[in-house]
Amino acid sequence: MMFDDFQFSSILVSTIRNAPVLMFAAMAGLFAERSGVVDLALEGKMLASAFVSAAVAYVTQNPWLGILAGVGVSVAIALLQGFVSITQKGNQLVAGIAINIALSGLTFVLAQFFFMQGGRTPDLGSARLFDIVLPGSEAVAGIPFLGWFYTKLIGGHSALVYLAFALIPVVHWVLYHTRFGLRLRAVGENPHAADAAGINVERTRFMAMLCAGMLCSFSGAYLSIVQSGFFLRDMSAGNGYLALTALVFGNWRPLQTALGCLMFGFFTALQVQIEGVVFPGLGKVPGSLIQMIPYVVTVVVLAGLMAKSVAPKAIGVPFVKSR
Repeated sequence: MMFDDFQFSSILVSTIRNAPVLMFAAMAGLFAERSGVVDLALEGKMLASAFVSAAVAYVTQNPWLGILAGVGVSVAIALLQGFVSITQKGNQLVAGIAINIALSGLTFVLAQFFFMQGGRTPDLGSARLFDIVLPGSEAVAGIPFLGWFYTKLIGGHSALVYLAFALIPVVHWVLYHTRFGLRLRAVGENPHAADAAGINVERTRFMAMLCAGMLCSFSGAYLSIVQSGFFLRDMSAGNGYLALTALVFGNWRPLQTALGCLMFGFFTALQVQIEGVVFPGLGKVPGSLIQMIPYVVTVVVLAGLMAKSVAPKAIGVPFVKSR
């Protein structure tokens, strides 16, 4: 493919399709970390929900049952993580890494045991979530720019894409305009003051982990039921860690975090689009260098913004009730 075939419009559409994986996981991490719990286990919960969603969707031929099953397993893992980190006061970093390592291997073993296809599930076929065609798409399809904008950029996506973008104002409202959000931020900033004010710190953090587990499940389901149409070992490919980077980029705020997810989605789309492109004066850039783009951006973001970002003050610190 020559440089003249390079299409910016395709990158924008791919950005919209890539962002939900990060958005769901980042919003999940937002709930957990604003309550004071470091959520390194996003990657593991994504893998578990991706496998269970794909497996159940294939067996039942119903993608919604697959998504529901993915929610169940992700919530269960989040509550287990909460038990270790909140109830038992365990090291939150170690607990998250342990969950990621365990589920990376366990999902592969279970996929091989049940389906015998090299650690992946069969293709879902009709059990996938397909794209939604917006009303009036045919009428405007032939109009320059408006047709592309309405039928491809805004329309033509699955239900989970619209859910991801709808979550942004919802999470903002919950976090800043509800009693639960106020308590969540209080236990993440100063749990002892919150406890003195009558807030049950551990229960609030468990509620945050429940929200995190539910939201992260959609990220895994999106990977297997929408993007790929099957489960593959380690298909999350570091997206859980990219979501945490988006949290740092957004300073643990929903709107800014969503912008970070869109930024990473854009660079992922750019990576796919320019692979194999022959650039004037440069020729064809090696694929290995192109695949580094999202991760190089991650390093640059962390190096440039980590010192400026202000994390919740009690993050990673187990709460021990004063006597």
